[in-house]
Amino acid sequence: QVQLVESGGGLVQPGGSLSLSCAISGVTFEIYAIAWFRQAPGQTREGIACITAGEQRTFYVDPVKGRFTISPDNAKKTAYLEMKMLKPEDTAVYYCAAERSSGTTCPHFQSWYSYWGQGTQVTVSP
Repeated sequence: QVQLVESGGGLVQPGGSLSLSCAISGVTFEIYAIAWFRQAPGQTREGIACITAGEQRTFYVDPVKGRFTISPDNAKKTAYLEMKMLKPEDTAVYYCAAERSSGTTCPHFQSWYSYWGQGTQVTVSP
């Protein structure tokens, strides 16, 4: 049974920081690419960050580049999303996703990923 469980969401002021976790079970962690997506009310779910298996190369979309960092912990089978300098437009439900892959890149579109977590709410507000 493959399971992804996100945690760490909450309320933060603009300019603040949050760190999200994605714990993954039921797979060989080291051979799966992992991604983070977010979806604001009334908007399309968008990919924001991903990390490849093996080489652990990371890729970010421009709105979060330089502010967000995705990183793995192989021993804990957990992927993290560290978010800094948060803005109100970062408010969304954040999801993690995983896909078995031996590639050197990872895409920012949701149809490529087979396994998903339940989501965790991040609210950036004064």
